[in-house]
Amino acid sequence: MRIFILFIICLMLTVTPLFAAPTINIAIRHHLFYPSTVEIPVDTKVKLLIDNQDQTAEEFESYELNREKVIPGHSKGVVFIGPLPAGEYPFFGEFFPKTAQGKVIVK
Repeated sequence: MRIFILFIICLMLTVTPLFAAPTINIAIRHHLFYPSTVEIPVDTKVKLLIDNQDQTAEEFESYELNREKVIPGHSKGVVFIGPLPAGEYPFFGEFFPKTAQGKVIVK
């Protein structure tokens, strides 16, 4: 019985990372998103890791994705999106909307 329980625990530890959401890194530098366009697969949950390299805070915002997150200067924030149908989903920086713009393309 102990061997069976140990087997199940080992199986769970090896299978769990396979189901983790893929991570996409986005940087904020000089009030711009890098990259400004990211592609993700249809019907997939994705983790956006946003690294604000500016001194000032920025708010990642998207009406189409129904997401907003304030990321202080020199820090990182995580935003989960999806699963989504095919299409284009714009996002922008609330504090610098004229320069901080990007989009998620779901294919």
